[in-house]
Amino acid sequence: MKKLMAMIDFLSGVHAVDLILVIVAAEIIAITLYWHVNRRGIAPRELLPNLAAGALLLLALRLSLSDYSWPWYTACLALAGVANVADLRQRWR
Repeated sequence: MKKLMAMIDFLSGVHAVDLILVIVAAEIIAITLYWHVNRRGIAPRELLPNLAAGALLLLALRLSLSDYSWPWYTACLALAGVANVADLRQRWR
C-alpha cells in the first residue's frame, strides 16, 4: 500500500511531467544523433516543430501545476500553437 501511495504522489505532482520532459529531450537527442550518423529516418528539422509543440504543452502543464502566474503558461501555450502551425505548414507542402 505504501508503494501505491508513493506512485500516486509521484503521478499527481510535477515530477511526472519532469520525467516526460526528460524523455522528450532524450528522444530529440537520439533522433538527431541517429540521423546525423546514418542519414536515415526522420530528419530532425522535420520533427522539431512537432516535438517542440508537445514539449511546450508539457511545460505549460508543469508551470500551471507549480503555481506560476498565468502569463508564463499562457506564453507556453501560445508558443505551442505557433509550433503546431509550423508543423502543419511543413506537412501540408
